[in-house]
Amino acid sequence: MRTVVVSIDGMMSICDGLGVEKRLLNHPGIEGVEANFLTGTATVRYDESKVILEEIKQLISECSYHCSGEQVPAHISKPLDPSDSHSAAAYQSRSSATQLQLKEVSSHTSTSSTTHKEVSTEYDARHDKAGKGSQQVAAMAHEMGHDGGGRMSMEEMVRDMRRRFIVALVLAIPVFIYSPLFTQVFKIQAPLPFGLSNEVISFILATPAVIYGGWVFYIGAWRALRNHILNMAVLVSLSVLVGYLFSVGATFFFKSEVFYEAASLLLVFVLFGHLMEMRARAGTSQAISTLMNLAPPKATVIRNGQEEVEIPTSEVLVDDIIHIRPGDKIPVDGIVIEGSSDVDESMITGESVPITKFPGDEVVGATINKTGSFKFRATKVGADTALAQIVRLVQQAQNSKAPSQRLADRASQWLVIAAITVALATFIMWYAVGLESVVFATTLAITVIVIACPDALGLATPMAVMVGTGLGALNGILYKNAVALEEASKIDAVIFDKTGTLTLGQPKVVEIVITKDGISEDQLLHLVASVEQGSEHPMAK
Repeated sequence: MRTVVVSIDGMMSICDGLGVEKRLLNHPGIEGVEANFLTGTATVRYDESKVILEEIKQLISECSYHCSGEQVPAHISKPLDPSDSHSAAAYQSRSSATQLQLKEVSSHTSTSSTTHKEVSTEYDARHDKAGKGSQQVAAMAHEMGHDGGGRMSMEEMVRDMRRRFIVALVLAIPVFIYSPLFTQVFKIQAPLPFGLSNEVISFILATPAVIYGGWVFYIGAWRALRNHILNMAVLVSLSVLVGYLFSVGATFFFKSEVFYEAASLLLVFVLFGHLMEMRARAGTSQAISTLMNLAPPKATVIRNGQEEVEIPTSEVLVDDIIHIRPGDKIPVDGIVIEGSSDVDESMITGESVPITKFPGDEVVGATINKTGSFKFRATKVGADTALAQIVRLVQQAQNSKAPSQRLADRASQWLVIAAITVALATFIMWYAVGLESVVFATTLAITVIVIACPDALGLATPMAVMVGTGLGALNGILYKNAVALEEASKIDAVIFDKTGTLTLGQPKVVEIVITKDGISEDQLLHLVASVEQGSEHPMAK
């Protein structure tokens, strides 16, 4: 069994992850999936003998989302792809096992050769299928909600959402000015260019706002319905499009009151809320990004005996010799082979005082060299380093779901269904019974749908888990999962069995006590500084 954290770009609502979880769990070999809309990732536990990472990416793309593969600290580890050694080895082991079994039932070399060809054909066919899946994802780029085909960074998505909000807002203002509500309440008729009516002008202005501003919600609703999920995008799309299409019909096909302004202003408010939500997501993801970037992006490797070459940390190989100077961050895990120095390992151990390293001692990636210079041999690189494992642990903790969150997810689903049902009942009661006009009944139905958007219900718990685990990781506290974080609220007392580690990690003189008469504080400090000035020991500093 293998557990990976994969990226999923394009999720817009807390309910979107449920569709991904359903699709993946129905595939043989995938034992567990926990998708997180806030981080745009999913923790997948799968059997490598039955499914590979490329197939998981393909399944996610079939849900109309983009998956770039395993999410790892970009500058210290390269993502695991099917062309990478790990997946290739998985394929090869399966191919070898199949070939070995067939060799046992036949002693002819030709049979063995044919079997190998069959296995290779299956291997190539699956790769071709995966390749076609990648092409489908590329072709789908223009159909995704955001301009980047769902491959934008969070900051780019925030900027894209801001553009949509501004366009919708700028167009919604004149739409409101030409609306029946404005002209009737304020008794003001705006100029009518080219002899056009209020309704036609509103149609011209509202159309680009509804199409461009609401496109992300329409695509999100289509993806949700395709994955048999009802989410916020479905509710928003229903309310905006019903109002807009009803107004178009009233403008060109039948006589009735229009409410382009309702659809346009509703879209403005929803876009603003979505923009604030995405900005909150970007802010909460900074904690994990800071943790990922603790390791240096470059490493000084000794090649060809003596030549020093600066290469990306992700390209460091096991058994490479790396030169570390005073003040450098250690890029990967390894063993000191030459020189000595004091290394600040507080990020890993919590010890406030730097540890002196001699040949034979182990060093950990992302820790800081304080004084001397030394060389070490890399023993763990990429995803095997201690920092990468910490990052993976935090990601899995953020993606895990507490019991309260699972309850909220189920409640969100039922709330969407209830909102649509109540909206239809509202329309029927006010119109079919004959109490009010179709315009009034439609307005009330749309209002019910908009008010009932359940994202706040489903968003609260995962946002709290994400913030808690991220800030905890930055302060040296790692939660195994959301259940542990939730259970921590029941703790009454904490007992520590070690002294000296619960500090800021920055020793300093806080008090000077003089026990001999005839000497001042300044004289004492002068004498102590004279003795210690040649020392590089942390306490001497």
